[in-house]
Amino acid sequence: MSAPRRPKSPITAKKSAPAAAAPARLDLVALAARYQASAVIPHCTRCTRPCCKLDALVLDLEWRQVKTLWRIEEARQDFDRRLRAGQGPSEIREAQGRYYVHTKPCPAYDQEAGTCRVYGQDVKPAGCSDFPVYEDEGEVIADLRCEAVDLDALCEHLRTAAGPAYRLQQRADPDFPFLVTLSLKKAAPRRR
Repeated sequence: MSAPRRPKSPITAKKSAPAAAAPARLDLVALAARYQASAVIPHCTRCTRPCCKLDALVLDLEWRQVKTLWRIEEARQDFDRRLRAGQGPSEIREAQGRYYVHTKPCPAYDQEAGTCRVYGQDVKPAGCSDFPVYEDEGEVIADLRCEAVDLDALCEHLRTAAGPAYRLQQRADPDFPFLVTLSLKKAAPRRR
């Protein structure tokens, strides 16, 4: 099984510059963000499977975020030592200077309100803003594990923004079929 061409975790996707093959006039990062703002974010408070619970997704965090979100008072070296000894929070794993969190709800998630306590703050993990629709290497990736993603509506959103000069292609990852890649290609010129 080969790994998909994507970041380590869909929730930790990093925005990259559009590849040369992507339409120069389209800002895919902005298109993904507009779709999220109109279709995904409004759904978050009534979601039946909030990604903030981290049961299927993984957060990729920096030390500053871990320290703030888990209210850690000790030095990083001491915390890392406790993690290696199995005495730290069981949901956090350290690897190559980064921290990966899963299996327990994010401490910033207010379960009663169904909202994020750090929304709009710089401590909010970047992956939380990118998930479930993000740009990666000049393509748009849609993670269908999010119940708010309507693939047909997203495709229509991209087609409308691109206009008739481009055609939309979609493909599901063979190993992770819930990840769908959408790419815009120049349409062949029409013959007269």
